[in-house]
Amino acid sequence: MSLFPDTPLQLADAQLDFQPGWLDAPTADSWLGQLLQETPWQQPQLRLYGRLHPVPRLVAWYGDAEASYRYSGLIHRPLPWTPLLAHIRQRLEAAVGQPLNGALLNYYRDGQDSMGWHSDDEAELGANPLIVSLNLGGTRRFDLRRKGGSGIEHSLELGHGSLLVMAGPTQHYWQHQVAKTRRPSAPRLNLTFRLIRSPA
Repeated sequence: MSLFPDTPLQLADAQLDFQPGWLDAPTADSWLGQLLQETPWQQPQLRLYGRLHPVPRLVAWYGDAEASYRYSGLIHRPLPWTPLLAHIRQRLEAAVGQPLNGALLNYYRDGQDSMGWHSDDEAELGANPLIVSLNLGGTRRFDLRRKGGSGIEHSLELGHGSLLVMAGPTQHYWQHQVAKTRRPSAPRLNLTFRLIRSPA
């Protein structure tokens, strides 16, 4: 079943719903400015092949007190909801008809900030993870490929105020990325709300 009947994406073994203009521009502008100002951004380091590398973006993890989340080999303890994030959460829960108890904020400062190929398939998210992705600021390309594949099979332009919902079997069969780009890119904030079913 599609949340947004006019904009489903027809990909095999996936449930994707995309609404480019989910949020009006003045509200999106207001949320972006406030979130960039009030968020205590961090840049964790990941150990790869024995060396530490900074994550190529800034991040923050918010959620209910019990919603600890493990990804990229790190356990993230949630910051308490701010009034604005609690309001956004309520809006999104009403849109998708399901509870959401955590939100990962990713701040892409320019085109060199990125997110590599991955699936949101951590055990804490349950059998069919629900990922609700709200995009604010600069437009970036969001790529999808089948697990085990090497080429991009589908791309979306995630713009200011757009909402992408990934549900059902999507994370079992597909990976996604936000690749680096040499094109001029305005700062972008991505909020991915999710339901942590079994905290880390």
